[in-house]
Amino acid sequence: MIRRIIVALVRLALRIYFQRIEVTGLEHVPRETPVIFVLNHPNALVDPVFLLCLAPRRVSFLAKAPLFHMPVIGYLVKALDSLPVYRKQDEGQDLMKNQETFVAARKLLARGGTIGICPEGISHDKPGLQPIKTGAARISLAAVATGEVSNLKIVPAGLYYTSKTRFRSDALLYFGVPIDVEPVTLEPDGTPPRDAVRKLSGKIEKALRNVILDAKHEEELQTTARAERIFSSEPYEGLSDSLKDELRLQQRFIKAYSVVQACQPERLRKLELRMIRFEEELKQAGVDPEELSPPGSTLRVFASIVKRSILFLLMLGPAAIGTVAHYPAYKLGGFLATRISRHSEDVISTVKIISAMLLFPLTWIVLAVLAYLYFGWIAAILALIVIPFAGYIAIVFFEELDRSVAGVRVLTFFLVRRRFFVRLLAERKAIRNEIIALGKETPMASE
Repeated sequence: MIRRIIVALVRLALRIYFQRIEVTGLEHVPRETPVIFVLNHPNALVDPVFLLCLAPRRVSFLAKAPLFHMPVIGYLVKALDSLPVYRKQDEGQDLMKNQETFVAARKLLARGGTIGICPEGISHDKPGLQPIKTGAARISLAAVATGEVSNLKIVPAGLYYTSKTRFRSDALLYFGVPIDVEPVTLEPDGTPPRDAVRKLSGKIEKALRNVILDAKHEEELQTTARAERIFSSEPYEGLSDSLKDELRLQQRFIKAYSVVQACQPERLRKLELRMIRFEEELKQAGVDPEELSPPGSTLRVFASIVKRSILFLLMLGPAAIGTVAHYPAYKLGGFLATRISRHSEDVISTVKIISAMLLFPLTWIVLAVLAYLYFGWIAAILALIVIPFAGYIAIVFFEELDRSVAGVRVLTFFLVRRRFFVRLLAERKAIRNEIIALGKETPMASE
């Protein structure tokens, strides 16, 4: 019961924090047989929460031992049936206790359960997958070799964030093709052979790279992100708005990047400078790449303005109430995220979400108590209903306002500086054609 409440609350927090959440590859997740999910780890505690809330199976996690002793978080990881992992880098930990964890993990799998593991071992801000640990392979091989578990599958689960630290960004949870675990003969001490562990770990790493955005360095990631933004903002048949397609496109660009850099470095450098210059010109004009498109007919634009104006008038009152009520908690959460995270971007979202789950309900309770003291029980109940609803309306209001302002910006830009607008459209098309040409000339880019 406690687990269900926690999952429901966290799922709600995810849906509020992220504007769009996409889950793909659910057909790859076995519904009855034991499963080990292996997950990349770029965003601290937010990563396992996605698996907890959105996987089609009940998941227990292997979590680092210090989490079990932290206020609030310790209670949560215990309530979610997590198993402790004792690591060398955590001071004062007894590594021998990991044997107990492995035994408990095998028993859970033997009952047909599932386990979630982040094989990188740490949350990080790096642009690609970090060297993975062997725990997932060792648990899997030992479980199958002892005969305790049969038909075990390892399912790679990739997380892709469009902006992991920004409120109301997008996120993708991508389940890949399962990996079969074949039985092996254990060593005399009961551990799987090193060669088998190394081989299975290699398969896990390859499967994970296939469902995540895996760049070697930050410059490569930034260049491919620019290319994807420009390429996707040019309308053409066959391009969908799904996050999976966005990820796949960036993966293809990353594969091509290293090849082009090796054989045509000067051409790649010119393309990079051209894309940077293009985005700088857009920034100066106050326009995002996806907004750069000629406005429709005058009648259509006018109808859109009237429609949005009516919508804003209807939402204005509730949005104002929601903004005023939640603003102190919102600012405090941002302050705590900045203060606690320091220079580690991978924990910012975690702090923001946890602070929101604590501070926003506290805000509702305080306002309900004040309503009760001044106006009675009915006002208190209404406050508990109206304030959260008004907060959600405020989020929608400001998102729609941003879209409207962007639309007006583009329309003004088109009317006042039409020649510059047309030139930018032509430049975007030329950059896209250059990207396509490089792809055709680079054999590995299409693999």
